[in-house]
Amino acid sequence: MTGPYSEKVMDHFMNPRNVGEIDDADGVGTVGNPACGDIMQMFIKVENDTIIDAKFKTFGCGAAIASSSMATELIKGKTITDALKVTNEEVSNELGGLPKIKRHCSVLAEEALHNALADYYKKQGKEAPFKLKTSDEFHHDE
Repeated sequence: MTGPYSEKVMDHFMNPRNVGEIDDADGVGTVGNPACGDIMQMFIKVENDTIIDAKFKTFGCGAAIASSSMATELIKGKTITDALKVTNEEVSNELGGLPKIKRHCSVLAEEALHNALADYYKKQGKEAPFKLKTSDEFHHDE
């Protein structure tokens, strides 16, 4: 790793995957961290209980953009049940690690995913089979 970021973080920052919106999204999750100014919006398209597409729009630092990019890569093609198992630690690990001061970026990605899934269930007229966590409930080290 050169500098504070891994090559993988830099790659996902400089060449983010899945940027944009899904016009007819089945679920949209928007989260923000007022302390750092990062805002993330995640869009998911679901067919037969599987996430067939995921996109994001992020206003924030390089670590926030990289975390959003990686999170969408990790959930595409997964069932909702498996997507719910994607954690901020997994996002960070898949990126080769984030500096301690930037770990909240992977937490935002997990929060955006959970909010998008909760929105999906709401649009289906169903109760989400999970409770949305607050930022303080996510396992992270800041």
